[in-house]
Order: sequence, then structure tokens, then C-alpha cells
Amino acid sequence: EDTSSPYSTRRHNMKYRSVVMYIEIGCFVACVCGWILVCATLPIQYWTYSEVATSVLTNSLTFSNLWKDCMTDLTGMVDCKVFPSLLSLQMYIHLCRATIFTSIVLGFLGAILALIGMKCTKLGGSEITNSKITLAAGMIYLASGLCAMFAFSWYGNKIITEFMDPTHRTKKFELGVALFVGWGGSSLLIIGGLVYSIFGGREAQSTRRNWCTLHPERPLLTCLNQSKRKRNSHLHRFLPSKLSRRKTQKNLWVKPTTRENMFRLIYITVHFPFIISLN
Repeated sequence: EDTSSPYSTRRHNMKYRSVVMYIEIGCFVACVCGWILVCATLPIQYWTYSEVATSVLTNSLTFSNLWKDCMTDLTGMVDCKVFPSLLSLQMYIHLCRATIFTSIVLGFLGAILALIGMKCTKLGGSEITNSKITLAAGMIYLASGLCAMFAFSWYGNKIITEFMDPTHRTKKFELGVALFVGWGGSSLLIIGGLVYSIFGGREAQSTRRNWCTLHPERPLLTCLNQSKRKRNSHLHRFLPSKLSRRKTQKNLWVKPTTRENMFRLIYITVHFPFIISLN
């Protein structure tokens, strides 16, 4: 099969678009699942826990999260105490709260942009616009995952540091289930956002480069405006495609300015003897 024919090129482009569309759907599902896991860590009480045996028959379980400390005994009674004051809390708790809420807000914005820029929704407009929106969604998802990963890692690092410190005489705690859930959700956000960013950037560049070849039905001057033109061309600054950038959506030409008329006059004056000599 001749791969250089327009039909083969169009088939190749359609296959590539289908692959990119399925990758976008997979990344969107991964990012949404990661965002849900990060949100689910907020109500989970077991961010950290410590099981202390007071005697042979009784033991107490102490656990806490970003909002309260709880204690349970052998009978199953749970006594929780909400943190009394914001000013009395340690700085790492404030920072973990702020970064997790930032991650949740960024993940929500990333989901909206991803839905608009996906190829299967057709809400973003042109291919270049969709690619740019997809790239923005990937960057926002990546920032969301990094914020969440920073919060869970800092909280877990403090627990591990206190547990390994032999001079730490207070009660030692261990890693709770919420941290593992948060690490999993953060990883999904980072991976999905990274793949989104890579494919969104590649699509934005390739779509802009191949705009005229993928859309041969568009006018020539509009294609020239959309493509990358060489700046060192001696006729480039006098071409109508350069002078007619201000084109409306209804393909109506805007009235040329005085500068454009001057460029046209110079162009005709310079090339008029050459045209006469040919005739």
C-alpha cells in the first residue's frame, strides 16, 4: 500500500487520533480515581495509630487524623477529642491541610478542562484549542498529584522520624491506612497528569504543524496564517496572508489599514517592471 497517498495519510491520522483518544480516556479515569482516593482520606480516622497494652487482658488503641485524636479500649468504646484551637496545632498539620485542599481544588479544575479538551467530547472547538486545553488539564492534574504527595509524604516522614528516634519518650505511632490510600491516589494523579501533559504538548505541536495537510478544504491564506512560516523570506512580509490576519469568522476580509496599503503599493511598484518585461 502506498503510504504517501492522501488516503493512506488520512487513515494513519485517524488511527493515531483513535489511539490518543483512548489514552486520554484512560488517563482521565486514572486521574478521577486518584482524586476520589485523595478526597476519601479526609474522613478516614486512621492517619496514624498506636496500640499500647496496659495489661495482659486490656489494651488501648490511639489513632488520629488531621482533625481529631481518638482512643478506644477493649470494650469498643471510642472517645474522640477534636483539636481545640488552630493556633495550638503544629505547623505540619496546617500545611498538610492546605496542600490537600489545594490538591482537591486543582483536581476538580483539571477534570473540567479534561472533559472540555478530550477528543471524544468535541467541546473545545478546533484541534489546536483542544490540544492546549488537554495540556493545561495535564499540568493541573500533575500539580494536584504533587501537592497531595507532598502532604502525605511529609506527614508520614514525621511519623517515621519520631518512631525511629530513640530519644523520643512520648508515645510512638505507626503509619495509618489513610496515608497508603493517599499515596496511591497521588500516584494516579501524577501518572495521569504526566501522560496528559506529554500527549497534549505533542498534539499541540503536531496539530499546528499539520493543520493545512489535515484540513485541505480550508482556504490557502488561512492555512498559511496557521502554519509556521519562515521569517527570512524576502516576499513574506508583503504577502496577502501576512496582511490579512484580521479575518472574521465568516471569512469576510477586514478593511486594510494604511500600513497594509503602503506595503501593497511598494510590492506592486517593485515587481511591476518585472511583470511588464514578461509580457
